Amino acid sequence: MGRYARKKQHKGDKPLKEKYRLKRKTKDLDQIQDDMVPSKSESLLKQDVDLDKPGAAQHYCLHCAKYFINAAALKDHFKGKPHKRRLKALETEAYTQEEAERAAGMGSYKPPKHLGKVSTQSVKEDMETAGE
Repeated sequence: MGRYARKKQHKGDKPLKEKYRLKRKTKDLDQIQDDMVPSKSESLLKQDVDLDKPGAAQHYCLHCAKYFINAAALKDHFKGKPHKRRLKALETEAYTQEEAERAAGMGSYKPPKHLGKVSTQSVKEDMETAGE
């Protein structure tokens, strides 16, 4: 080799893997806002025991659409930056197809509505999890 660095000719499938990463894919904001309707949120927060999900599906963050292994982990999640960022993002109305059409020039622009302050859900600690 001379003074020049070798050129990389073959990228392989790494860019495709990065593009289609689905392991950590969560629900979009519009799906979460649909879940925040009181009738749906009650069913999501009080799910039946499912041993295939973390914490048997008993500790669920409604705003982030994630399961946690116990109440302590859920409380720690509530204190973290990703959860607080998600709450802030949920304060504005979700992006819709109508808004996309208006942005493309098929109508006049209307700014997204401010839905108001979104607060963290309350955590009900069971007697079993409090002793751990």
